[in-house]
Amino acid sequence: MSSIVSVGSPSNRSAFAHQISRLCAMLLLYGALLFGAAMALLPLLWMVAASFMPAGEANSYPPSLWPSTITFEHYRALFTRLDLARYLFNSTLLAGTVTLIALLVNSMAGYAFAKFRFRYREGIFRALLAAMVIPAQVAMLPLFLLLKQLGLINTYWGVIIPGMASIFGIFLIRQYLLAIPDSLLEAARMDGAGEFRIYWSLILPLCRPILVTLAIFTFLGAWNDFMWPLIVLTDSAHHTLPVALANLLGEHVQDTELMMASSVLTVLPVMVLFVVLQKYYIAGIMLGGMKG
Repeated sequence: MSSIVSVGSPSNRSAFAHQISRLCAMLLLYGALLFGAAMALLPLLWMVAASFMPAGEANSYPPSLWPSTITFEHYRALFTRLDLARYLFNSTLLAGTVTLIALLVNSMAGYAFAKFRFRYREGIFRALLAAMVIPAQVAMLPLFLLLKQLGLINTYWGVIIPGMASIFGIFLIRQYLLAIPDSLLEAARMDGAGEFRIYWSLILPLCRPILVTLAIFTFLGAWNDFMWPLIVLTDSAHHTLPVALANLLGEHVQDTELMMASSVLTVLPVMVLFVVLQKYYIAGIMLGGMKG
């Protein structure tokens, strides 16, 4: 009898009600997360499905969510009739080159701002941070005129050079390197290592997580960049995938399945890159946030 009274006591009822409320809150939270994930993935899944649909099926009403007959005709047309392989090569070349050079330049600059003492260091760094608030579109006209004077318009270097360094990349590397003790560098110097040897053999391996994070940011930005390649690259043979996709939209506006196939080919490389490197990306973001 006493145990029955204990179970039905006000304190136990309050604890039971609290557990029920926590369970309901968790169900609502996970339900909202699942709904948000479904809303984000549904357009991507339909894009992939529509790319395999026969011509005209994607425009039917009500819209089809799955192809009645799977066909690869649109992908064949992209590579045979529209020469998408050329634009894919251009985007890969430009994004890869920009990423490699940016990693080298940004890591050197970040290392200098973090570990070297020189006159006006803090003032220069604050000026760089202040420049981050200036929209990129403001610098496009003077940058275009400068590249025109150098004869780099309609060349790959006209796209590569502006992306060789970024204030965000310098800031990210600098904040990460501040957590590395100076005693480690002094010990390397006492062992006879030069500054470049320290940078190449010590700093770069220690910065691997943040370098991978910066590489993903840089590659995605260069791969998805539309405005600057459109301005600089006037020859269609030099166009990147986003520019070629925009031109394709104007020529084949009614061919929805072909457009979806080209969108899949544009999105697929960056998704694969992110999936392969997501472990380093998340580690770099977390470490950068904690060490900043």
